[in-house]
Order: sequence, then structure tokens, then C-alpha cells
Amino acid sequence: MYFKYRVKIPDARGKLVRKTIKDVIYINYEYDRIYNAEKKYNIPKRTTIGRQCEDDTTMMFPNQNYLKFFPDAELPQQRSNSDRSSCLRIGAYLVIHKIIDNYGLEDICSRIIGRDSGLFLDLAVYSIIAENNAGQYYPDYAYNHPLFTSGMRIYSDAKVSDFLNSMMGNQSVGFLNEWNASRNHRERIYISYDSTNKNCQAGDIDIVEFGHAKDDRGKPIFNYSIAYDGSNREPLFYENYPGSIVDISQLQYMLERADGYGYRKVGFILDRGYFSKENIHYMDKCGYDFVIMVKGMKNLVNEMILKYKGTFEDKRASAIRGYGVDGITVKERLFPADEDERYFHIYYSGSKYAAEREAVEAKIERMSKQLDKLKGRPVKIDPSYEKYFELIYAHEGEEDEVFLIAREKTDVVDKEISLCGYFVIITSKRMTAGEAIELYKSRDGSEKLFRGDKSYLGKRSMRVHSDESMDAKIFIEFVALIIRNKIYSMLKDEMQRSGRKANYMTVPVALKELDKIEMVRHLDGIYRLDHAVTAMQRNILKAFAIDIPYVKCKAKVISDVLHDSEEEE
Repeated sequence: MYFKYRVKIPDARGKLVRKTIKDVIYINYEYDRIYNAEKKYNIPKRTTIGRQCEDDTTMMFPNQNYLKFFPDAELPQQRSNSDRSSCLRIGAYLVIHKIIDNYGLEDICSRIIGRDSGLFLDLAVYSIIAENNAGQYYPDYAYNHPLFTSGMRIYSDAKVSDFLNSMMGNQSVGFLNEWNASRNHRERIYISYDSTNKNCQAGDIDIVEFGHAKDDRGKPIFNYSIAYDGSNREPLFYENYPGSIVDISQLQYMLERADGYGYRKVGFILDRGYFSKENIHYMDKCGYDFVIMVKGMKNLVNEMILKYKGTFEDKRASAIRGYGVDGITVKERLFPADEDERYFHIYYSGSKYAAEREAVEAKIERMSKQLDKLKGRPVKIDPSYEKYFELIYAHEGEEDEVFLIAREKTDVVDKEISLCGYFVIITSKRMTAGEAIELYKSRDGSEKLFRGDKSYLGKRSMRVHSDESMDAKIFIEFVALIIRNKIYSMLKDEMQRSGRKANYMTVPVALKELDKIEMVRHLDGIYRLDHAVTAMQRNILKAFAIDIPYVKCKAKVISDVLHDSEEEE
């Protein structure tokens, strides 16, 4: 297949041969030579890389071989619509297009991004449907999907690269300002805030630094966080900051941003990684409520757990249905110097106890075996072992200490086991243990955002080499997360309405199934629906209030846009 765009015939002296067949001149490229020992000469190996243009002998229409042997060649940024597949996958596009319309994202992006706003949205949708963010594969996606670009133009990977590098920081700032301005600031909401970090090998990106990596591969990292409205199940804003900054110190800057976006009637749901005296007092100063989880083994709460242990676990009134835990609420000061008392919600989970006890036993067993290997050696054991073992040494000389034996501190291990299965949620506002755990569990939405970000949006690797392109990709992925999160929420709502838990009502499976709704180009050049929508596809579309007439109507619109664009060409 020859592409419809033209390129300059490469300057490869001695390796190009023109061959005429039926008045068409083909450009053949010599990519190798095989020496024939019997005949004692080289036999050239050639393949066709293009077809010479009739009106310009310096230009040709390339084929796939040209891209293979000249991968660095500059290609036209816009490809012809005739390069489009004769079979278009439209189902997932229809769902995403409706979500984009409902959110007004097309208008916001048009004002913020400008003439390339269609390509911006296409890259976001591409990352959702293809589960990839590599720019070089975008043309393959565009080949068989409807697009948001004017006339559904297909752009090359070179155009994608240029676009990412041309984006400016004030565009993401402008988008976040408009997006957050359109949220309901009169409503009281709880914002879940969580962060992750990503490994990066690119050496010329400013915010990439060595830090506390969650997936430590010995590479520098950058941090990425999202504020998520748990009440309305929507991402609000994101931050990316240097890898050496720890979560606990970044929280106060996030609170200032939330205030800058006009959020006043809010509380914050935080993971234990943000727990500190300074952060708690800063939220008090700002007038923000908080919900924060603390593990039962933390010194801050373990004495409180031991105090109330055995008073509520087996009582029917303490059972919290739906979460498989028992819980009570007590009111005490969080820190000795605090003026206000906090609400401590103490929970016990039988399943959590079994898992945590197994982890403690495995840890002690692992440490014990390691100590056995070191017996009789002149070593100094890591101080972390001293929490669980009494280490006994024999002194030989002034410097060497021979490790003799370790005695397990059974009282310490017993206490840790006694705390297994317990956890505490601390709230600044009065509420029941059931209300507190329901609020905290609402942060599952933000955790699923991160899992979707890494697993489904191709963001395990950023694939960038400059600050501009990295900022642009993070910006695009945030818009993709807004869309994908809405798909997840609407599918979940539909399952609750129907009372059925169908295995095809997950985002990845649903999108793959919808992508089977296809339009085929017939001999007259018009795209038409290839077949009826299946029962499974109808059930998925129902979650988005899309029926068969809607599909047919939008398919006609896509067909008309492509036809008009073809006529213009």
C-alpha cells in the first residue's frame, strides 16, 4: 500500500534504482549485498520504498518499507482521509463523546488549547481506548477510529511530538481554573487527596530527582498527586512536584491550592502518609475538617486500642454491615497540647487479623533465620532487629564483636499480634463509626484513579525527553482520567440499578466490547453501520442513556463529516 502523502526521494547514492512497470516508476532501495562465492560477485538485495510522482521527479509516494529503512525521515504532519481504514470502530467513541459534551470539555479545551484542541482530546481518548500514551502509535489508533480534529483529520506522530513540545504551562493552569470554577462550591464535599511517584530515566527533566520511590528501581522519580471529590466522584486538580519532596510536606501546599480554587465547605480524606502534628494543626487553622486513617500498631493509638479491646468486637450493636468490621467511637485529644478533642473510631476486622498476624509471624520467622546464619560471625546486627530480639555478643579484642545468639522478645511480639486486625480513623467532626468508615472508603475512587492511570492509561512510563512534553502528557492524562472516571461511575451506577454484577460492566471490558460497533465504507465511499447492536452492547450503552436511534444518528453524523472532508480533499 502506498501512502497518499508525498515525500522527497531520499539521497542515498548508489543504493536507489528506478524501475518502470506499465508507465509507473518505482523507487527500489538496496538494503544489503550477498556475496556469491561461486560466481565471485555481490548480489544486491532490493525492495520498493515508493512510487515516483508523475509531476515531480524528486518526490514519491512512500510505502511501509520507506518507514522501515528511513525511520528518521520527516513526514507530512497531516495525512489524507483516504489513508483511513474502511472499517471504523465507533462504539467507545460515542460514549466518550457524550461524556465530553456533558462536561463541556470541548468548549473548555477550544478556549484553552486553541486550534489543536481536537488533537488534544484525541490524545486523551486514545490513551483511554488504546490503553497507551506512546505518540508514535497514535496514527494507528486514528486509522480506524472517529476523531475530534476538524474534519477528523489524521495527524502523524511527528505532529503529535511537535504539539506536545509546543504546549505551555499556562494552558494546564487555565484548564484547571475553568474546571474547578464550574464545580458547585456551595455544596459541602470531602476531597480525597492521594499521591504516587513514577520512575523516569530522562536526564534533562527538572523535577526528576532521587526520592522515596514506591516502586524502587534505583532510578530518579517525580511525584504526582490528585485531589478527588469523593462526594461527586470527580477529579478536581492535580500536582506534579520533585521526587525528593515527601507527601507529608506537600499537603499544606495542596490545601492552599484548594482554597485558591474557592473550596471552603470541604473536609479532606487523607491516607496515613499525610499524618503529622503540623498538618493537623494547619487544617485546624484553615477551618477544614479531616478524616485520616492510622494503623492499629502505631504508638499514637495502640494504647487506646488495648484500652477498649474486648469491649465491642462481639456486640451486635457494634457491627458495621457492608464493611465486615466492628467499630466504636471515643472522644479524646489527639496531642497533649490540643485544645479540641477529636473523634477516634476504633475498628476490628477478623479477616484483617488473620492476614496481619500471618505477616507478623512471617516477619519474625524471616528475621530469626537471618540471625541464625550470622551466629559466630564478627558482625554488627542492624538495629531494627533489636525491637524483636535481644542480641548477645561475645567481645574479642577491641574492635570485633562476635554475634552469639538472639532471644526473641515474646512480650513485644505478643503485643504486636494483639493489635492485629485493628485500625483507627480519626475525624475532626462528630460522626458515628459507620459514617467515618463510609467516608474513608469513598477514597477508593481516587485509588482506582491511580490504578487506572498506571494500568490502563499507559502511564507506567512517560516516554518523554523534555519538561514541556512531560507537562503536556500529565495534563492530557488528567483530562483522560476525568473521562475514564465518569465511565467507571456510570457503569457502577447501572449495575446497582439493575441489581446484576455483569463481568462485562468494567471499564476495560466495556470499552473493548463497544469498539466492536463498526461502520464500513461501501463502494459509494459512504460509511454505514455494519451490523445491529448486540444485547451486551445495548446493556453497556444503557448505562450512558444511549439507545439504538442515538447510535444511528451519531453514525450518520460521523459519515457526513468524513464525506464532506473527502469532498474538500
